[in-house]
Formats: sequence, C-alpha cells, structure tokens
Amino acid sequence: MGIPMRSLIATSVAAEPSTLFGYDVIESLGEGAGSRIYAVSDPATRQLFALKHVLRKDDRDVRFIDQLETEYQVGRQVSHPCLRRCFDLKLERTFLRKVSEAALVMELFDGRSIEHDLPRSLPKILEVFIQTASALANLHDLGFVHCDLKPNNILINPHGHAKVIDLGQACPVGTIKERIQGTPDFIAPEQVKRQAVTERTDIFNFGATLYWAVCGQKLPTLYNLKRSENSFLLDDAIPTPRSIRSTIPENLSNLVMECVRTNPAKRPPNFTEVGRRLDVIHHSLTRRANLISATLREEGDDELN
Repeated sequence: MGIPMRSLIATSVAAEPSTLFGYDVIESLGEGAGSRIYAVSDPATRQLFALKHVLRKDDRDVRFIDQLETEYQVGRQVSHPCLRRCFDLKLERTFLRKVSEAALVMELFDGRSIEHDLPRSLPKILEVFIQTASALANLHDLGFVHCDLKPNNILINPHGHAKVIDLGQACPVGTIKERIQGTPDFIAPEQVKRQAVTERTDIFNFGATLYWAVCGQKLPTLYNLKRSENSFLLDDAIPTPRSIRSTIPENLSNLVMECVRTNPAKRPPNFTEVGRRLDVIHHSLTRRANLISATLREEGDDELN
C-alpha cells in the first residue's frame, strides 16, 4: 500500500528546519549546487535575510563550503545596488575542526531569475543588462571577476530592478584556476583552457547570456564544441543574433558578437564601454517606440474627428 498524500506532505514539511544558526526559517527559496537557500528572520531584530545552507555529507561537499567562503569574502565588500551583499558566514565544526555545516547570510531580494522570468520586450531586456553591466563594472573596480554570469544568476523583481548573485566562483583578476569552472553554455574559452581570467572573461559570459536573452537560444561554446584550437572557425560558426531574429538591431547584434569573441583582446575592454553602448541602443529603441506610439495616437484622433 502506498503512503497517503497527506502523510507525504506532512513528511515534506517536517523535513524543513524551523531554525538555522539562530535564525528563524520562513520558507525555502530554492536549491543550488550543493546548497539550499532559505528566507530567514533574525529573532532579535526581525530583519529578513536570505541564508544559503550547505551540509557536508562527504568529502566531495568541501568545494561547496569553499565556494560559500569565497562568496562571503567577496560579497561582504560589495555595495552596488545590483550586486547581492553578504553579511555573515556561520560555520559548524566537528571535534576534529572540520567544517560539517555552513551558512551564508545574505541580502534578501524579492525577485526571480531571468531564466524563468525574462522580460518580453527588447527595451526591458536591455534595461536588465544595463544594470548588470553596471554591477560587474563595480565588481571589477574591487579587483574581482565574477566568472559565472548566466541567466540563473541575474534576478529581476516586479519593479524591473536587477540583482547579480552567486559570487562563489569569483576570484581576483588574473587568477588561473586549478580546474575548469563555469557553466558550459556561457563559459569563456580561456576558462575552458584554464588560462588567466580577466574582466573580459565576464564580458564573454555577459555576451553569451545576452545572446540567449535576445535570440532565444544558447551560444555554442568551446566547452560544448570540444575545440581547443581554430578560434577563427569557432567565431565564424556562431550565427549572429540578427541572422536568427531580423528584428534585432544591427548595432546590438554587433555588440553581442564582439563580447563573445574567442580572443579576449578582441572583446570590449570593460563594462563601462559595454554599458555605454547598451544605453545608446536602448535610447534609440525607446525613442522609436515612442514615435510609433505617438503616430498611432494621432491617427486614432484623426479617425475620431
């Protein structure tokens, strides 16, 4: 005989902790790689936070704790409104001083990732990416590279405000990582080759994410194509956004393709430049939409008269 549905629900609810590291758990917000995120409340101040919780079940989970510590070290230094801040790191240790459990206390942001809630209009999409460019420019000013920008790491709230999250793979500019880190559909060639990551690494991740947002499909990357050489062939093999959707402005299509050049030196130099160009494109699109709207209103008034 199967377990009654009511019992399954009760078991599921009971499995959620009521407190974690002294914080009252309000609800589960979702799961990440090796972690679970909760909305929590400080019982003393009633202030709300997001709490990322990692349990070490075996030695393979050590890397998730390491990423949590990295995210704390970087996230406590940020102050940009579009970067998620980190406030505290809680560690539980065994008798032998090994970390058995960890929790990162972060800013709570009422938003959903653009992977699940992408704006429908191109101007609104560009507004999200303009904010993202500003956030990453600030992160670079602090001397860090994000290294894992992707749709799931950009949140947007109902008011259109964006927040870049997950600094677990962030590192100082110029770092050569011990292993390949990144997300296959958005990873830069130098990450696949384990070369030094720079500001232009984030520009590639950004361009690959923007490509997905405006084209509705993912960029072919060096990781997925299993190619280590012949970068010119790789660049030429990528369909441009405008070739996929003819409504995409040519200057936007060109910018995306520049961001995802295999050779980092051929990408835009920084996010100040990327943000400036996106601002110009956004202004042009908005102005055109306003002119069309005004024309339609005038034609409607003429018909009424």
